[in-house]
Amino acid sequence: MIHQTAQEYQRVVEACQRLFLQKTQDYGTAWRILRLPSITDQIFIKAQRIRSIQEKGTQKIQDDITSEFVAIVNYCVIALIQEQLMAAGEEEQALPVDRVRELYEDEIRKTHNLQQDKNHDYGEAWRSMRVESMTDLILMKIYRTKQIEDNDGQTLVSEGVEANYRDMLNYAVFCLIKLGYPHGTASAQ
Repeated sequence: MIHQTAQEYQRVVEACQRLFLQKTQDYGTAWRILRLPSITDQIFIKAQRIRSIQEKGTQKIQDDITSEFVAIVNYCVIALIQEQLMAAGEEEQALPVDRVRELYEDEIRKTHNLQQDKNHDYGEAWRSMRVESMTDLILMKIYRTKQIEDNDGQTLVSEGVEANYRDMLNYAVFCLIKLGYPHGTASAQ
């Protein structure tokens, strides 16, 4: 089963990356202007919309929840890249597509390694979880991240924002696996 998860995970993140790089071709790296709290708020908007649709059972805007989970994956990657580049003093500089691809793949590799370690310890528990429960966990991680950001990144005993972005990314990938992505469509970022 763990081998199956690795294959499904890879299939999902490759589809998310493909969309991300296509949007980078269209828009460039306009997202470089975003500060981490703004990215966290974008993830919040996506997760809140998913929860709202799950609770109401209907929606008025065409983009389905699958596209919102794809957006969560990609915004988490943006946050991880931004955090890394800002720490290196590379604030708001445009990036060529090849560098974006390299940075995206590096963050996905780190996050997938974390997922594999946790999956080993938790024994594929996510497979028994509901998409709604994972949505709630993503929202909880967002609220944690917002609190850490409001505390200027300082924590007493907790993991920092990076760990929360990685967990949100992994939960979004799990949801996409459960929803059968990439066989469906996803166009929202």
